[in-house]
Amino acid sequence: MLQHRLDGPDDAPVLVLGPALGTTWHMWDRQIPELSRNWRVLRFDLPGHGGAPARSADSAKVLAERLLATLDSLGVNRFGYVGCSIGGAVGIQLGLQARDRVSSLALVSASPRFGTADAWRQRGVVVRTNGLDPIARSTPDRWFTPGFVAAQPAIVEWAVQMVRTTDPGCYIAACEVLAAFDVRQDLGRIGVPTLVMAGAEDQATPPADARALVAGIPDARLAIVPGASHLTPVEQPGAVTELLIRHFTTSWQESPAGPPAPAPVITPTPARPVGAIAELESAAQIAGRNDPYDAGMKVRREVLGDAHVDRATENADAFTQDFQDFATRYAWGEVWTRPGLDRRTRSVVTLTALVARGHFDELAFHVRAALRNGLTPEEIKEVLLQTAVYAGVPAANSAFAVAQGIIREETTPED
Repeated sequence: MLQHRLDGPDDAPVLVLGPALGTTWHMWDRQIPELSRNWRVLRFDLPGHGGAPARSADSAKVLAERLLATLDSLGVNRFGYVGCSIGGAVGIQLGLQARDRVSSLALVSASPRFGTADAWRQRGVVVRTNGLDPIARSTPDRWFTPGFVAAQPAIVEWAVQMVRTTDPGCYIAACEVLAAFDVRQDLGRIGVPTLVMAGAEDQATPPADARALVAGIPDARLAIVPGASHLTPVEQPGAVTELLIRHFTTSWQESPAGPPAPAPVITPTPARPVGAIAELESAAQIAGRNDPYDAGMKVRREVLGDAHVDRATENADAFTQDFQDFATRYAWGEVWTRPGLDRRTRSVVTLTALVARGHFDELAFHVRAALRNGLTPEEIKEVLLQTAVYAGVPAANSAFAVAQGIIREETTPED
């Protein structure tokens, strides 16, 4: 079960509020007085957030399943859901896998794909190396507009402390959840009335991401909140509360088959050929079911990073393309995907082999990959020391120089 609390009448319809990465259920405090008049409001904490047990999850689907198990334990079958940021990712998963239970949906500061996998994995490397303090100190710039930061120092400091008190391992795991999250081809299967809300000045999940959600979800409407950045419910609590009340009072479905009441048109959206998207996705999955290329490309990007793989594929020509396909299918699709070793161990083996053979150009991006696979700088140092004994001091000396530069680059927090 997820750590949670309930507010509002016992016999009212249940409305669930999902938090953002690095926050606790208190991010919704200023919505509770109004929402709890007509709904039984359930707020929950992510693993390792707000003192919740540090039982990390590896996907938004797992987080959604834990939420459903929590609701089952409370005897709740149907419910409305609001989620912010990673809480929005959970909401999208609920709309995909539990649409018969969701009466209405609101996605705040959400996206079908949150930035790039590289950025999230590098953030994980920074936390693993330096702890959460550098991330906490940069939180105000990501979450709030400059005007809010200047005018509300107490709230800003409260936000920083929320991040500082989060379990680092669970924060890193949540970064991995967001790195892997990509539902761009699945949005047409969300059969729930949906409000998509974005802060007009949000740089983390900009309004363009919100428009992508609205373009893909069959019954969705868009609201852009002026004077707000990423943590919109905290920065503009009145506007967010009003929008949520309007949405949930006009779009609540009592049964999966029952049509909702007419919804307010917040932002008109054109008709969308959603069915064709779902059919194309299904056909593509069937066509590629036995080909290791797709699985290999996925692992290759997760381990080496999008930027490196994009450079390799963009530079391929008629002479090198077959080798690129070979490496993706066999090295990454056949070997790196095998269950016998985890990725940390495969990184240890790879670093050792590259040093022993003197492949220092490839060592550079595999040091970066090792950090993303969970090795700490201390562990990489031990691998290189061990390699010095069996592969020679000169090779290890060159390896230390390469690794030192990559580790400094990857673990230095951004200004």
